[in-house]
Amino acid sequence: MKILLATRNRDKAREILELFGGLDVEFETLDAFPDSPVTNEDGATLEANATKKAREAGEYAGLTALADDTGLEVDALDGAPGVYAARFAGEGASYADNCAKLIREMQGVPAPQRGARFRTVMALWLSPADAGRVAAHFAREPEARPRGSVHCLLADGALPGFIAEAPRGQAGFGYDPVFVDGETGRTLAEMTPEEKNHSSHRYRAALEMRETIRRTGLAR
Repeated sequence: MKILLATRNRDKAREILELFGGLDVEFETLDAFPDSPVTNEDGATLEANATKKAREAGEYAGLTALADDTGLEVDALDGAPGVYAARFAGEGASYADNCAKLIREMQGVPAPQRGARFRTVMALWLSPADAGRVAAHFAREPEARPRGSVHCLLADGALPGFIAEAPRGQAGFGYDPVFVDGETGRTLAEMTPEEKNHSSHRYRAALEMRETIRRTGLAR
């Protein structure tokens, strides 16, 4: 089975490739399709954006495509930045810009009210051939039907924690320096890639998607 990674974010692509290591799948990246359209992530939910990215890339390349969308939900900000996490500080904002704005917004918020969670939704948009295989599997085992449809399989994962008062750590990307894992008390940027990949929101979504791919007979 071949899967196109529908992202131009090389940090994310590297992480996803590591999370799906060992699965009997050949991965392709958008580097092989430089003229593929850039998706306008205008969905109101993570599910909508992940599905749209996977569908547009998959239809352009004629391949099954995997995309994800991640949101950071902060309790004290009524769930913001949520689906707009990547552009919290404005269009074209850098990782540092977004982290700096979040720290400013959280100034003076006491520790008990700094709760937050990362949430990732993965969408696997299926090529016609793969969709046919999944439809046949559903017909044989309707009780094993996973989330999504015969055209697009879905999985999600969440990681609870809280927002640090200042950035900590040099690893990772995005909000990793300011998001403290609730279990370890360390920011994601203070973890090694191996540690992060065995606890993160993306890891949890990937586990579900890996199992779905196996359970539907797409790969072993």
